[in-house]
Amino acid sequence: MLTHLPILQVILPLVAAPSCLIIRRASLVWLFTLAVSVAALAVSVLMLQQVYTAGPISYTLGGWQAPWGIEYRIDLLNAWVLLIVSGLSSVVLAAAHTSVAREVDSNRQTLFYTLYLLCLAGLLGIVATGDVFNVFVFLEISSLSTYALIALGRDRRALWAAFQYLIMGTIGATFILIGIGFLYMMTGTLNMADLAVRLPALGNSATVLAAFAFIFVGICLKLALFPLHQWLPNAYSYAPSIVTAFLAATATKVALYLLLRFTVTVFGVELSLASLPLESLLIGLGLVGVFAASAVAIYQVDIKRMFAYSSVAQIGYMVVGIGIGTATALQATLLHLFNHALMKGGLFLALAGLVYRVGACRIEHFRGLGGAMPWTMAAIVVGGISLIGVPLTVGFVSKWYLIAAAVDSGLWWVAVLVVLGSLLAVAYIWRLVEAAYFQPPADATRGEAPIGLLAPTWLLIGANLYFGIDTRLPVEVTAAAAQFLLGGAQ
Repeated sequence: MLTHLPILQVILPLVAAPSCLIIRRASLVWLFTLAVSVAALAVSVLMLQQVYTAGPISYTLGGWQAPWGIEYRIDLLNAWVLLIVSGLSSVVLAAAHTSVAREVDSNRQTLFYTLYLLCLAGLLGIVATGDVFNVFVFLEISSLSTYALIALGRDRRALWAAFQYLIMGTIGATFILIGIGFLYMMTGTLNMADLAVRLPALGNSATVLAAFAFIFVGICLKLALFPLHQWLPNAYSYAPSIVTAFLAATATKVALYLLLRFTVTVFGVELSLASLPLESLLIGLGLVGVFAASAVAIYQVDIKRMFAYSSVAQIGYMVVGIGIGTATALQATLLHLFNHALMKGGLFLALAGLVYRVGACRIEHFRGLGGAMPWTMAAIVVGGISLIGVPLTVGFVSKWYLIAAAVDSGLWWVAVLVVLGSLLAVAYIWRLVEAAYFQPPADATRGEAPIGLLAPTWLLIGANLYFGIDTRLPVEVTAAAAQFLLGGAQ
């Protein structure tokens, strides 16, 4: 069984998805979906342990050896991302039964969990596969199910948000497919490891550069990198709260994994960060995204939308790390990928508790929340200070590594801008604190969120504190993964 872990990671949720339609009863479907996600988490933990101790895993499908056949290749980078995606999915699903029962019509709840598992299978497949065409296939599986999940929101604006995301996502997927086609035309292979061997011999071929440009833009659309982020605020704002928490914690992380995989592994550092001016482009777009998105977040009255713009800013920090391109900078990116998943997962689950009680989460609903919903508001405060990067939280750890990487590379101005960008987060987090603790309550009858939402929320918020103090696991794994990437091991 251990030899089949890579395929089990994807097959479990993929086969389980249509099985939900047989079970039908909402509570049983939720338990079944949660069990499948936890099983996927167990598989990812076993694979990370195996890769960390024994090296990369190569799993071939159909008896065809790579590069002729499809290969699932698990190394430290994607083993780490698989752990994040399956882990956050399991925690979010633990809160799903309570939230989905309130926000999704009863006759659509079975469909909701079916789509959720399809989306999870697509995200895990993107990360696990070592075949670039399969990346596109799984990207479409996850994207199509995501559009439908967003559209399940009761607010009619969810339909427009889903349509807007569909258009932008289709453009991004088309760009990626065109780039893959160019690569196949030039090399005759779709295997990532084989591409990494063959592409350097082609030099700066115009077709290879065109392939890189198409894939880079397509991934940045999926990543919501500034200024290609316009689909994200509406998608996060109008989707059901559980969908928002799931996407914020996983989807953009998978897109960032793709950006790392293609720029560093497939095309190689020599082309991506040395021959092309990608270093300046990524640092520039990342920093502009940090300041522009944070400034817009300050003026939002819809708190889901505020944290959506905050996600665009946090993506900027991760992209800056890729742009710097050193081992410490890539480690900072991988750390922030994990840490941001914990932050936003916890924050959006806390907002799901507010939506459960109030039906919305605008700034006026935060008035007096500190007394009316103390545990919910405490979770938002802790998640907020982690977002800012206060010491003893995970946000501080990854930003410290990013600042250290910038200083080591002689980019002092980048380090200063990272600190200033973090201070902008203080402004919009303070707005919530001021409304919750220094304004009279808007509704004295409001009660605390149910335990079914609070427990998963505090599991993630507690992880923000625990991994901010005991950093051994994320720091050791990300350091090894960054060294592996730059070591050029395929």
